[in-house]
Amino acid sequence: MAIGYVRPASATDAVEIARIQLATWRTAYRRLLPRHALDELDEQWMAQRWREAIGQPPSTAHRVLVAIEQSTQSYLPGFAASGPADETALAPDETAEALRPDLAAITDLLVEPRWQRRGHGSRLLAACVDGWRADGMRTAVAWAYEGDEAMLKFLGGAGWAPDGATRALDVDDRLVPQVRLHVALDGVAGAA
Repeated sequence: MAIGYVRPASATDAVEIARIQLATWRTAYRRLLPRHALDELDEQWMAQRWREAIGQPPSTAHRVLVAIEQSTQSYLPGFAASGPADETALAPDETAEALRPDLAAITDLLVEPRWQRRGHGSRLLAACVDGWRADGMRTAVAWAYEGDEAMLKFLGGAGWAPDGATRALDVDDRLVPQVRLHVALDGVAGAA
């Protein structure tokens, strides 16, 4: 019988987080993003960015969490990164005044495709909610690719809804549309 749980990431997780990120993007986003852009991503560079995010977060409210599945061995199937919302959470027509001190943002929430549908994403999201509540956050936002039906369905099932904001990321001269979702934290379940 497997046991799943979430814990804070450590610097030694950075290489595995980068591997999961690349594997997931190359599988889940292969029809959304240009193939050569995905192929050119450097796993070592990404691992270094994750080491920095884990070891030197901008604040104590910035967290990187990892999901663990433990049976005869332990596996790291997914991760989440979140913190207080910053300018990356804004829509193109919004100004910095829209950033409230009680607004949290998910910057990454990924579970490697072979480990999906085992509760890891839900545990990661619930752990984020617990952390946000402890930090006094009242609302959270997340950007999702308009074509990422799995993420939209996952967040929608957890009580998140589009807030009307949209943007398009320029990925090698290809505009990839995104929608922003939001949730009031008093209306969603945490892990505790």
